Amino acid sequence: MSLYRLDGPIAIEAPVIIAAFDGWVDAGSAATTALSLLALEGVSVATFDGDQLFDYRSRRPTLDIRDGHLSSLTWPELTLRHVRFGTRDLLVLTGAEPDDRWRALGEAVTELAQRLDVRGWISLGAIPAAVPHTRPVPILGTESQPGLLRGGVLPGPTGTLRVPSAALSMLEMSVGAAGIPAVGYFAQVPHYVTGPYAIAAVALLHAVERHLEVDLPRGALAEEARQLRTRLDGATAADEATRTYVERLEAMVDESRLPEGDDLISEIERFLAERNADGA
Repeated sequence: MSLYRLDGPIAIEAPVIIAAFDGWVDAGSAATTALSLLALEGVSVATFDGDQLFDYRSRRPTLDIRDGHLSSLTWPELTLRHVRFGTRDLLVLTGAEPDDRWRALGEAVTELAQRLDVRGWISLGAIPAAVPHTRPVPILGTESQPGLLRGGVLPGPTGTLRVPSAALSMLEMSVGAAGIPAVGYFAQVPHYVTGPYAIAAVALLHAVERHLEVDLPRGALAEEARQLRTRLDGATAADEATRTYVERLEAMVDESRLPEGDDLISEIERFLAERNADGA
């Protein structure tokens, strides 16, 4: 049984897939927020079979109850939508990260990309890191072959890093192995920030713009990012421990020595220890 169905013929030329899933590698919902904005006026190209991909016990559908009447269910979904900006045809793949059948999904997405004559793949994600909110959002890159990343983004982190995989990374590897140029742009989100992080969503949109050389909409994101920065500045100024920690991170950025690997973990542990010692 196929994992997807095509929703109808569309006229596209040399499209690029941009993908992001919720949950893992989507700190502050930055990647899915950015893609939800791009897909807002998109036309459905393909719909994936949620019954084969999702565990409804761990990712339950949302039930609406109106005046005691069970009125509707909203199921987790994964869709591919077509949008066009300037002369660029984009296919936006976004939604809930699948629970099951990852290998079959990789084969299905690769097959679909080949059927649609896709010319490139861009993963978007966000990861918590020991970085300050007061500096530009750092972006780490991945690439299926050297020289694909653009806009000054470098592949990283350096060395070997072994982490639990995201379905997104599996798909990037799958299409890359099929010969489709594949890259990933991953925003680093301050680990001390909770909730949606519009600042990183804007940074990811900018990374896509530089990669594709196309202008993308911001909607209300730019204003949300500005307001969030103001709130974070106020909260940091009001708490001495947080202010001291942010200043330490700023010094690292200004000296071009952002913590990596064990150093990054040590910075986070030190911050949390100081917060606990202060009774926070």
